[in-house]
Amino acid sequence: MQRFGFTRTSVQRDHSLLTSDSFIRAPFPSDKNGTRVVHINPAIGAGFTMFTLEAQKNASFAAALDGCSSLIFVLEGEFSLKVGKKTHVLKTSSYAFLPLTEDYSLTSKSGGRAVVFEKPYIAVAGTKLPETIIGNSKTLPKTRVMNDSRVLVQMLLPDEIQFDFAVNIMNFEPGSHLSLVETHVMEHGLMMLTGGGIYRLGDAWYPVETGDVIYMAPYCPQWFGALGSTPSSYLIYKDWNRHSLE
Repeated sequence: MQRFGFTRTSVQRDHSLLTSDSFIRAPFPSDKNGTRVVHINPAIGAGFTMFTLEAQKNASFAAALDGCSSLIFVLEGEFSLKVGKKTHVLKTSSYAFLPLTEDYSLTSKSGGRAVVFEKPYIAVAGTKLPETIIGNSKTLPKTRVMNDSRVLVQMLLPDEIQFDFAVNIMNFEPGSHLSLVETHVMEHGLMMLTGGGIYRLGDAWYPVETGDVIYMAPYCPQWFGALGSTPSSYLIYKDWNRHSLE
């Protein structure tokens, strides 16, 4: 039951917890039969944009802005991604990385939802530009974090210098947690994919659940512990591989 005037959403100086009860949907002029929920963008202090696409039948969405690279991760349903002359079918758990050099179109005949990260690309002199990547998170290897077999990471993008951001999936067994409170120069955009737990952001402690979105500014102290009887996971973005003055 709705508790009038109550929400878990909290927007603070160095972090934000954004919950589905407070999401506002709005169409973009170039989209057809679909809406977007813009979670994170420069208005909140971020150097990237994170939004959810909500497609109805026969939906189409515009490509990233000029000068930006993007990553699309399908939450549910099915999308068709046309890159050049090739068309890729993206189903639940599929993802696509599109470099700034690629013009693409994204459509959905049956409907679905996808979360998208976009960032202005920072090139490195003498380094080749990244190429398009199509994958599925279900096939990605899982690696221990801090040698903890109950906390596993999956890397959607290779750790190579031409990529200026990373997107990973963090997987937690019930009762497991990050081994330390992290504080660092990277900023994060996060979406809870499954399960839930407790997230420490700054000096605050928040219960989180599937569908929640979190923004963490640089140097925001952060920690997560998984609660409940089922595994928890989240999708997380960070800027990466670049000098902080660029």
